[in-house]
Amino acid sequence: MAASWRLGCDSLLLRYFLGFRGRRSLGLAKGAVLLSVGRGASWRWFHSAQWLQGDPIKILMPSLSPTMEQGNIVKWLKKEAAEKCALSLSFPGGEAVSAGDALCEIETDKAVVTLDANDDGILAKIVVEEGAKNIRLGSLIGLIVEEGEDWKHVEIPKDVGSPSPVTKPAVPCPSPEPQIASPVKKEHTAGMLQIRLSPAARNILEKHALNASQGTATGPRGIFTKEDALNLVKLKQMGKITETRAAPAPPSIPTASLPPQATAGPSYPRPMIPPVSTPGQPNAVGTFTEIPASNIRRVIAKRLTESKSTVPHAYATADCDLGAVLKVRQDLVRDDIKVSVNDFIIKAAAITLQQMPGVNVSWDGDGPKQLPSIDISVAVATDKGLITPIIKDAAAKGIQEIANSIKALSKKARDGKLLPEEYQGGSFSISNLGMFGIDEFTAVINPPQACILAVGRFRPVLRLTEDEEGNTKLERHQLITVTMSSDSRVVDDALATRFLESFKANLENPIRLA
Repeated sequence: MAASWRLGCDSLLLRYFLGFRGRRSLGLAKGAVLLSVGRGASWRWFHSAQWLQGDPIKILMPSLSPTMEQGNIVKWLKKEAAEKCALSLSFPGGEAVSAGDALCEIETDKAVVTLDANDDGILAKIVVEEGAKNIRLGSLIGLIVEEGEDWKHVEIPKDVGSPSPVTKPAVPCPSPEPQIASPVKKEHTAGMLQIRLSPAARNILEKHALNASQGTATGPRGIFTKEDALNLVKLKQMGKITETRAAPAPPSIPTASLPPQATAGPSYPRPMIPPVSTPGQPNAVGTFTEIPASNIRRVIAKRLTESKSTVPHAYATADCDLGAVLKVRQDLVRDDIKVSVNDFIIKAAAITLQQMPGVNVSWDGDGPKQLPSIDISVAVATDKGLITPIIKDAAAKGIQEIANSIKALSKKARDGKLLPEEYQGGSFSISNLGMFGIDEFTAVINPPQACILAVGRFRPVLRLTEDEEGNTKLERHQLITVTMSSDSRVVDDALATRFLESFKANLENPIRLA
């Protein structure tokens, strides 16, 4: 107790320094420590002892999705910390970490994902602070030491430098081109008007050494026509006008040697009709506001551009009658089972894919591939962009199970908490904008998937129908328009048409979805 009092710490702290706490001792000889404390050795000698420690555990920026190239540190959930004893002398005491603990939140190109620790120890150093953006994969972001090691003396490994944000590649400066003196432009006689000539008039004037300024232009928009040139020739023959002589050339100015040029053209320059347009100027600074793009937004822009430029899209549209679906949904609501029309659409699409496996395919660049399971990707709008959580094995799920899965995944998507396996993959996509009042639209395929179904709102439509006796009557129907975008490399127009016919039949007869 005397030793612990002199150190200003309790007995538990003394046990820490003597090497009885944690999995490893501090590497000091037990006898030397006890002898030093027993003799009243000073704290200064004890603190100056050398600690034996191994290499720290590196925390690297992980790849959390197949398309991820860089990530952002959103928030560190563990902190660097230094505890102090009564004498204000610090000892190893960073925040303890156990395997499976959440270390930090990382924004990928898809969502915000939590990075978990793989080892036990102490968070010794945070190399990349929270808020850092565009950190390359494999970059060092933190260090962990085993419990009992001196975290304050941990150094960043020499083979791993501080990660630097991804920067745009430097645009090489164009090499300066050799300057060539521009040819001296021909100067026209002072007071001579520039007259626009037709090709025939130009040839006649050059042949007879005449000048258009000696006559009058009568063509449209002041053009000197062939008839005008012939009138000048007649006046010349009558002796009323004389030939024009070329003016003496001005003294030549010594210039750099010029490359050989073509034979000089006619003395009358051809008019530039229409005049060359000048390119628009970029917006002046201060007239716009830069909008920072998140990783998700950049990846969406890149993938959509690649899809529209590399995938041959084909479109097919069909109207489906939702009368039977709405009746079934009302019956389920009475039984306190909350489902949406979109849940029936997902189920109908899954059943149709089960009936027509030729549509449940993908294109990976080498050719089509048949997918073993029916996984429906459902587009969900978030503040950071569009993301598509997946209903796994949708054909085997019931309507209520699909509804519960959609609610849970949509909430996780908007909170940025989706796990990679919850949005990676999928064999068929559905995008529904009916809740926004959209009647119909076409969607962009999400490669390597082959199809995406765009769903509009259901709307009342009056139609003439016949009863069993052949009498016609006007009835009100609730119709919904669906448009399927398909990759023509794997799903041709005939197959897409048959798919929509089967989908329409399944959706209009909910008994088939059971």
